[in-house]
Amino acid sequence: MKIGFIGTGVMGSGVIENLLKHKKEVYVFNRTKAHAQKVIDKGAKWVDSPMKIAEKADVVFTMVGFPQDVEEVYFGENGLFKTAHSGQYLIDMTTSKPSLAKKIGEFGEKNGIHILDAPVSGGDIGAKKGTLTVFVGGKESDLKQLTDIFSDFSKEVNYFGDYGSGQNAKMANQIMIAGTMTGMTEMLVYAKKANLDLEQICHTLQGGAAENFSLGSYGPRILKNDYTPGFFAKHFLKDLRIALEEADEMKIDLPATKLAKQLYEELVDEKGLGNDGTQALIKLWWK
Repeated sequence: MKIGFIGTGVMGSGVIENLLKHKKEVYVFNRTKAHAQKVIDKGAKWVDSPMKIAEKADVVFTMVGFPQDVEEVYFGENGLFKTAHSGQYLIDMTTSKPSLAKKIGEFGEKNGIHILDAPVSGGDIGAKKGTLTVFVGGKESDLKQLTDIFSDFSKEVNYFGDYGSGQNAKMANQIMIAGTMTGMTEMLVYAKKANLDLEQICHTLQGGAAENFSLGSYGPRILKNDYTPGFFAKHFLKDLRIALEEADEMKIDLPATKLAKQLYEELVDEKGLGNDGTQALIKLWWK
């Protein structure tokens, strides 16, 4: 089976490398070819556009930055839908808008193309280790056809319902992460001011009821002044904005998530640190 993959960022590259490890034939496209060189060197084959990916691959994964990028990859002048054919599988792993996932799914269904929205959680570590958690929306029968491929890069695949449901599940995940990121940040600010040993407090908390992914994965990076992105701050801000837009549509209020969005807006929009990892939130307190 030939697999196409569009988007060779931190997460996408990890997924591609795991597909290659499992002996899959992978064709790749990225807006900047230089960013795809790492996976090309490991055996992936370069293709010049999404349209040409759809000509070659039986299954195509997309994992790009923002909803407007997803729209372009699927519906653009050189997009997948220009050459995608009946019976083909297209899976968007970008964290994007549920409404856009529905639009893609409905268009695909009208043309006999199998569509899934399948955003993931687990960060750069999960992508590298092949232990991602996947949130799936679309037709469950389509997911069942791809179980073996998903198992190449994930430890858990969860089906939530029709088109857009995977994206809504990922929004729930990001709302939860917003709380753990702000909680970890304020904990470190407090612990430092109280003259506690920061390595000791992180280790202790991770062994008790305060255990969480943010603390375990990003706490140690902060203590090493490592702000390289396991997940870009600018992408997390995008996710929070989507979550709050969806909440407004549902007529629900999420005050803690609103505060997290404001903090990440300060980090990304005002301080220009969107290309740092999400753990850079601590920079609003620590110089």
